[in-house]
Parts: sequence; C-alpha cells; structure tokens
Amino acid sequence: MKAIGLLYHDIVVPGEDEASGFPGAGPARYKLEVDRFALQLEAIAAAGCSATTGPEGLAASAPPQLFLTFDDGGRSAPAIGDLLADRGWKGHFFITTDRIDTPAFVSTRDLLGLRDAGHVIGSHSCSHPERMSRCSWEELVREWTQSVARLAEILGHPVTCASIPGGYYASTVAKAAAFAGITTLFTSEPTTRVRTIDGCRLLGRYAVLRGTPTATVAAIAAGRFPPRARQVAWWNTKKVAKAVGGNSYVRFRRAVLARLS
Repeated sequence: MKAIGLLYHDIVVPGEDEASGFPGAGPARYKLEVDRFALQLEAIAAAGCSATTGPEGLAASAPPQLFLTFDDGGRSAPAIGDLLADRGWKGHFFITTDRIDTPAFVSTRDLLGLRDAGHVIGSHSCSHPERMSRCSWEELVREWTQSVARLAEILGHPVTCASIPGGYYASTVAKAAAFAGITTLFTSEPTTRVRTIDGCRLLGRYAVLRGTPTATVAAIAAGRFPPRARQVAWWNTKKVAKAVGGNSYVRFRRAVLARLS
C-alpha cells in the first residue's frame, strides 16, 4: 500500500506573511503566495493527478492516492478549501486546537465551513510542541486526546486523523496517537510507504516550501522518482542533524532564521 502526501501550510498575499499561521521567518518558509499555489494546483491537475478521497480511500491494489495536507490551522484554510473545492478536490486540514478562534488562525465557523465542504479536519496537537518526540507519554496523550476531543465537539463527529508538528516523529508519538483513537497519522518523512503502529496508519509527506518549483510539486504528485529522491536525501541529512544536535540543533536553527528575518 502506497500514498503520496504533499505537505503545505498557509497561503498568503505578498507582504502579509503574518496574516495566517505562526509568525516568524521559520514558518514563512512554508507560506506560499496565492498565485503560486493556484499554479501548483493547475500543474498537479495537468499531470493527471487529483485529491478526491480521505484516508478511507487507501487500498492495497490501487495506484498511490494523492493527499493534499495543510498543517497548523492558519486563517487561510477556508480560502485553500475553496480553491480545492472548485476542482472537486478534498484537502486535509490539521489544526493546532489551542489556536482556534485566535488571530491568524481558523475560527470555529471556519472549521464548520470546511467540514460542510467535504474536507477532512484533523489534529495537529493542542499546543504544537517544538519537539514532540521529546514529550513524555503523559504529554503526548494529552496533546492528542484533548485536541481530537475539541475538534469532535466543534464538528459533531469523531476525529481520527492527525499530523505531527515539526516533523519530530518517534514511535511513542504514534503509539500515543493510536491510544487517543487516531487511526491515520501523517508524518513529515518523504516516503510513499504506509506503515501501521498499534492500528494507526502512518503516511509520509513531501514538503512544499515557498521556493519549491511548480514543476517539482507536479512531478512529486505524479510519483516521479528524482524529485522524491532529492527530498529523501535532504530529509535524512536533517534527521541526523536533529538526532546528533538535539537542543543545539534547535538553537542553531533559531539563530539562522533570526538573521534571515
């Protein structure tokens, strides 16, 4: 069983990076301008791809299913949902629930609109921990259980889908998600392979940054090998740096981004 996930965050108008999602230079690297995002959707469609089903559409015998996912729960989510709905596509929106109804993030009304349009809404934790893989078991269970409960209360149905903040995966993160009733968990690892831990399916994703060429996005969506391999190489390099550097890696990244802002 295989799946191709594209990892997006926010879309913004030029010069208004802070209008949607988390502030700062780090999150800004993942915020696409509206026109570029629209061009990427056109290119994905031109490559013969579409995103029309939720995780329940995964099947072992089918070609890899394409998932368009959007992390953090920024205020641009309804606009993204409208662009996808115009094509009959379904988006997966992962919400940091502590930020609901706060400036630059989705409102309760936004979530109901996304639900009514047929999009999938899932958890992105409560607080968006900086290094979720370092959280204790109790913290992980709280992040997942409270966030899915908050979303279920708003949406009126169980929430069983989630994504991991910041790409900090560990098996305990997945096990805690499964404990909280999450059955599909998106990571940030660039892979098409679908794994299962404690009954929870793990799906990888390929990150789309502000500078990612439109042709590259379309090629990944279509399952082309070279651009996927490049992301794998970069991911593995970062994975080693994170593991070896620990908190030093986080401080170094903050310092670099501070200089760029």
